Amino acid sequence: MDLKSRYESDGFIFPLTAMPAEQARFHRSGLEELEATHGVKAMPTRGYGNIAVDFIDEITRLESILDPVSEILGPNLLVWGANLFVKEPQTSHFVSWHQDLTYWGLDNTNEVTAWIALTDANIENGCMKFVAGSHQQSIVEHRDTFSDHNLLSRGQEIAVEVDETQAVNVELKPGQFSLHHGRMFHASSANTSGDRRIGLAVRYISPDMAQSGKHPTMVRLVRGQDDYGHFESAPAPGGVLLVDDVARMLRAEALQARYAYEGASQTGKRLRQSASAKPKKPGSK
Repeated sequence: MDLKSRYESDGFIFPLTAMPAEQARFHRSGLEELEATHGVKAMPTRGYGNIAVDFIDEITRLESILDPVSEILGPNLLVWGANLFVKEPQTSHFVSWHQDLTYWGLDNTNEVTAWIALTDANIENGCMKFVAGSHQQSIVEHRDTFSDHNLLSRGQEIAVEVDETQAVNVELKPGQFSLHHGRMFHASSANTSGDRRIGLAVRYISPDMAQSGKHPTMVRLVRGQDDYGHFESAPAPGGVLLVDDVARMLRAEALQARYAYEGASQTGKRLRQSASAKPKKPGSK
């Protein structure tokens, strides 16, 4: 069975290789240097780090990732978002069972998420888990929790019972990645290990997709061409957290928040935290 057929049947594919383990460790070091320099971890973990951090943008454009994504979506690809998910060691942070497309405000399902491991992702440190075939269902009811320990923007969780015995643990080595459908039931548990678990979730869409509302969000064209113009296009970042790029990233977050928090009783604290980061001026080290 070819990759696309397996994906259409199960709703996910793993493990695939994005980069050598040494390169993944190099990117982890870059992230941690950024954290140490800026004194804030919220900035690159939001949904558009690829707009303001050059090495995140570089990862989203790796041919080793774009090739299998193109097998599923076709030759033209946009990055609709790029989230860093960081779980600190021996903490209670988790991701509840959910379906990604519930809160994205997109008009179709021509989307694939590539989840790239910058560290080991295993059962002990809270790797993702999928329910095979669950993407074949429509979006089910979700409820908001806004839990302090839930890494999702609204602490959203599926409001129907999920059979945990059917879950597949998505264990990855540094540099490996998985692909999953936006209607896939998926979650991850707390990190009980002694090291961080870091992954980059890149949301690829085909250009024929559009926001279901009147306000287009921001994308980066990473392969082929966009003949539709349904979104606002972002240029490549000029470095790491430069002033203009950070302003553009914060604008992208604000545009996407119209959909992410639509109908919610409150807005997400992590979105507010990201605005407190201190960007660099062009040419600064």
